[in-house]
Amino acid sequence: MVKRAFSHVTGWVFDLDNTLYPPHARLFDQIEIRMTRYVMEALGVTRPEADRLRRLYWAQYGTTLAGLMREHGVDPAPYLVNVHDISLDHLEVDTDLAAQIKALPGRCIVYTNGTAPYAERVLAARGLDGLFDGIYGVEHAGFLPKPERAAFEAVFALDGINPATAAMFEDDQRNLAAPHDMGMRTVHVAPDAHEADHIHHHTDDLAGFLGRLT
Repeated sequence: MVKRAFSHVTGWVFDLDNTLYPPHARLFDQIEIRMTRYVMEALGVTRPEADRLRRLYWAQYGTTLAGLMREHGVDPAPYLVNVHDISLDHLEVDTDLAAQIKALPGRCIVYTNGTAPYAERVLAARGLDGLFDGIYGVEHAGFLPKPERAAFEAVFALDGINPATAAMFEDDQRNLAAPHDMGMRTVHVAPDAHEADHIHHHTDDLAGFLGRLT
């Protein structure tokens, strides 16, 4: 029984992009356009080369930013402000998801590879503001991104989350490996299921899944 598998959980950790809003909102399409433009200007490369580097660094380092910092010494602060300056006009309020998150026992936080201010904007647009006890971005892990275990350790230490009594909800299956190894219950939130030893559960309906737990 799914509910029993979460009976020990008192800490609920949610990714943001494509987790607390559906992938069809396609916010990351806007972010990727701004990323490519930033790479072009920062490195003085063509658009095709900027696109190639953006994808390469995401695959190799976890985020494009991590690659830009390690390979080119790019300052993360202006980059993060620039790439997250996107329109949220088409995000819809989700009262059902809000009710299910509110009903969870214990502490709920958001942890994103974006920034905390960006997360706050998204949560407000989804009608999820005021529901979380903490909102953490990549800046809270010293700009070290998920899936790096040290990034999770930094954020969880900052918040006081105990991985042994916590669950992680995330759309990128790479980002569930470290939480699993730390003892967390892991939930892959995505349209398509991917079998992996570090994924305990899969759902394409976050509100519905949470409703089974409370």
